[in-house]
Amino acid sequence: MQRFSISLMGALLGISLVTGPVKAGGTKVATTRAERCSNLSRQLDEALETHRAATQVAAAKALQRKGNRFCANKKEAQGIRTLANALKLLGVTAIDPDAVTPKTDLHRKEKKP
Repeated sequence: MQRFSISLMGALLGISLVTGPVKAGGTKVATTRAERCSNLSRQLDEALETHRAATQVAAAKALQRKGNRFCANKKEAQGIRTLANALKLLGVTAIDPDAVTPKTDLHRKEKKP
């Protein structure tokens, strides 16, 4: 019986590690602004690599430097906006890890008008 409880605890631990960080109520922990800054800057680095021929590369790099300065100086909201604007210059949509995507219910029948 003890072996079973130990393996069950190991399985539960594995499941909790896969699902990611959660609060006590079972909801997912939101990304902090500082994490959002670094995620956007990383996404911008990747976009600059893949969009080297874009006409706005120099302007996007300048905005990235400015956004990174805002983030480093604890002005994350301004930094996030600036980094998102730099991505827009390259024609890239910023990825928001906290965005909730609506799930479609495949089993629900649609009502006809």
